[in-house]
Amino acid sequence: MKKIVTIVGARPQFIKAAAISRAIRTHFAEEIEEFIVHTGQHYDPAMSEVFFTEMDIPREDSNLDVGSGNHGEQTAKMLSGIEEILVAEKADAVLVYGDTNSTLAGALAAAKLHIPLIHIEAGLRSFNKTMPEEINRITADHCSTLLFTPTPAGISSLQNEGFNTDAEGPFDMNNPGVFLCGDVMYDNSLFFREKASSISSVQNISLNDPFALVTIHRPQNTDVPAHLNGILRSLMRIADEKGLRMILPLHPRTQNLMKHGHDQLNADIEAHPLMYVIPPVSYLEMIALESGSEMVFTDSGGVQKEAYFFQKPCVIMRPETEWVELVENGNAILVGADSQKIEDAAKVLGAKTNFSFPQFYGDGNSAKFICKTIVDSL
Repeated sequence: MKKIVTIVGARPQFIKAAAISRAIRTHFAEEIEEFIVHTGQHYDPAMSEVFFTEMDIPREDSNLDVGSGNHGEQTAKMLSGIEEILVAEKADAVLVYGDTNSTLAGALAAAKLHIPLIHIEAGLRSFNKTMPEEINRITADHCSTLLFTPTPAGISSLQNEGFNTDAEGPFDMNNPGVFLCGDVMYDNSLFFREKASSISSVQNISLNDPFALVTIHRPQNTDVPAHLNGILRSLMRIADEKGLRMILPLHPRTQNLMKHGHDQLNADIEAHPLMYVIPPVSYLEMIALESGSEMVFTDSGGVQKEAYFFQKPCVIMRPETEWVELVENGNAILVGADSQKIEDAAKVLGAKTNFSFPQFYGDGNSAKFICKTIVDSL
């Protein structure tokens, strides 16, 4: 029996953890014992608690309650708390997801204690080191013993950084194992799609009439007033031109920023009959919004992928993406915070009819493959 300490702390990690925890319970309960640490990076119940309940994720065994703070302060609190837990629990391995501060803290704690690190979503690169997430994911990869990448692009990035993607065991941090596994988020989308199909309204907004889904949370869009104003005004113009409702479940941080210095923008949005700004939604509600939408506008890494899972065109409000295959295949367009590019992309994608959806992200059994590899390799 291997004791795996799983580190989660942000919405995307709760979603990914659901797939792995479900695979452990269903197929590997005799081989893997999972100890879940919630760092408390997302402490708002709408961003955390609801996911544990709705997705049947096992309750965390420890919650560090670090809350918000500057990157250094937040990561330091996590690192200290995780280190104590790893020592006390005598972990056989540490499992981290993605690229958040929780990921970084878990990776560093495991590396310093010489405990094998398992990184799910390894190899993803935006090639923009001004993004905190890019630093986090690179560091985690180079601390890892087992790296699970969802796409061939991830394999190529790791090869370019000197990883031997054909390495054979026994594996350790100096001889890590690299595996192409598909995407655990795709596993979940397939698993929960039927349950979400019964949702016909979200927060009293009907999903039966055409709408677009919008999510905005990255500092490069929210912390620069001109960017946030430009994005939202371009969405209002698109709504007017297409007669299309815009449903915006906004991150609490984005909502708080909009309350300060955006009085006219807020007034215009509130007066606009096609703009619906709502609090964060649950995972099932998000699936219902994604699968029912005409188009998705987002700066989220996970949402742009989920749009693809449900075969929706996507306007990516970032200058780059880790999911380059979406852009290369013509399913998504990168626009940054440029208002004109946002409007142009909406026109291009709205007029396009020859979309294709290759199976970039596996067959829905990624979590099972990951768990079996862990059992066989550690």
